[in-house]
Amino acid sequence: MSRPVELRDRAEHPVARRLIGLRTARSLGQGALVVDLALYLKALGWGGLAIGGTLAGTGLIAATLSMLVGIASDRSQRRGFLVLAEVLTIACAIAALLSANPRVLVPAIMLAGFGRGANGAASFFGPAEQAWLAGIVQPRERGYVYSLNLAAGATGMAMGAALAVLPEALAPALGIGGAFRILFLVPLAGSLINLVSLSRLRGAPREPVRARPVPHPRRRRQENRALAWVAGLNSINGLGIGLISPLLSYWFAVRFNIGPAAIAPFMAATFLVSGLASVGTGLLTRRIGVVPAVVSVRLAGVLLLLVVPVAPFYALAAGAYALRSALNRGSVGARQALVVSLVGDGRRGFAVSLNAASFQYAQAAGPALAGALLDMGYLMTPFFLAAVLQTVYVGGYWWAFRHHDPGRKKPEETGRRRA
Repeated sequence: MSRPVELRDRAEHPVARRLIGLRTARSLGQGALVVDLALYLKALGWGGLAIGGTLAGTGLIAATLSMLVGIASDRSQRRGFLVLAEVLTIACAIAALLSANPRVLVPAIMLAGFGRGANGAASFFGPAEQAWLAGIVQPRERGYVYSLNLAAGATGMAMGAALAVLPEALAPALGIGGAFRILFLVPLAGSLINLVSLSRLRGAPREPVRARPVPHPRRRRQENRALAWVAGLNSINGLGIGLISPLLSYWFAVRFNIGPAAIAPFMAATFLVSGLASVGTGLLTRRIGVVPAVVSVRLAGVLLLLVVPVAPFYALAAGAYALRSALNRGSVGARQALVVSLVGDGRRGFAVSLNAASFQYAQAAGPALAGALLDMGYLMTPFFLAAVLQTVYVGGYWWAFRHHDPGRKKPEETGRRRA
């Protein structure tokens, strides 16, 4: 197994550096489509329920397949899963680029996860990627390194979201459908770049396939209890996020009667600030620990969320949501670091996949419910429901994980330092 990498030599580690680069390239296309996919479908004549149902199906597929990938990645080399992720994205991007037929477009969206805004994660292959990174980072530094990884993804999302102004600019020449479809070139190019990058990782150190020691039954029970809390809390969090994020651009278009030219710069700024918030949260984990850092930023996010639906004009609603989203997304890396630290090496992929699947299953219900509410004219209701769910999540997170913080100094470490 490649040795865990300390913070000071993180930049020199070939796998860690390459994995962060993969996330950045992937996030460009995700940033463009998280803004414009719902607007593209709206331009094709789809209603809120149809758009939400498609995104819900995307979440269900991602949740189911991520569980399989996570379990399988604990028993095999993880590089192959990332290669498959890029090949699948390329195929789906080509399909969506060439056709607007729902029989082609819907499967492409669902399989590639277009429009989900995953911060550069490798769709349902993400558990293999996160587990691979965890294997080369010391537990005490995971909060910071994972936050840095998320910051790279958020920066790419910001650049991709800036590209979402293109359809409005190109519509006179290409038509509205053709102008939107051209954005599928962005994830196509990102995945081609990543395939080249992954091909150069053949000789890099990787975790070997070998028998893992069976943990003590008491340790296994502790892990299972912690993972049960992860699944339960993530379900609450996922439903809350699913009620608002996937249909946000559609909500802005309906609420304020605006298009991509107004929405794209806001989304780009949101992701850029998210990157800064992720680095800030990572630094905060080194000062006060992972759990207190997550709880602090998520509580602030709940307060900002309540401002969005009652804001009388677009700039205020967009600004409040941008700050709220930055705080929420900025905590993702720290939360991932906690999850991979709850179990031993032999279950790391499973833990990451459970973390993703429990979130995604619940998130999948959100767009369908929110789409139906929006079609009925209840524009504020999804936000208020989401705020309640997020409050429950934050309280539960503190209660469940305050004694499992990977950023806390262990007593023996403190004793050795004093000695």
